Amino acid sequence: HVQLVESGGRSVQAGGSLRLSCAASGYRYASYCMGWFRQAPGKEREGVAAIDSDGSTSYADSVKGRFTPSHDSAKNTLYLQMNSLKPEDSAMYYCATTPLYCSGNPTDYSSWGQGTQVTVS
Repeated sequence: HVQLVESGGRSVQAGGSLRLSCAASGYRYASYCMGWFRQAPGKEREGVAAIDSDGSTSYADSVKGRFTPSHDSAKNTLYLQMNSLKPEDSAMYYCATTPLYCSGNPTDYSSWGQGTQVTVS
């Protein structure tokens, strides 16, 4: 049973930076994708960035050049470094995993964390 626990979300001023963390346990797949998603009130959940077991990364156009996913396999923790934050980045941020290839479609991911709130003002 995969468990994901996000942390690091808080309120920050526009232009600032945050690093989100997602501690994973119970994951047994040799190959996988770990993704970050976000959902603002009244909007659909959208893919933000992802990293697969080979270290390949993918990004939504809205965050390219500002957000960077990474994975520390020794700690089994996924990170999302967010720089140059904008008010439109405000949302609940979720991490998720799938044994399939990386995609920006939430329905491709089978395990989810509870989310961490990011507010940019």
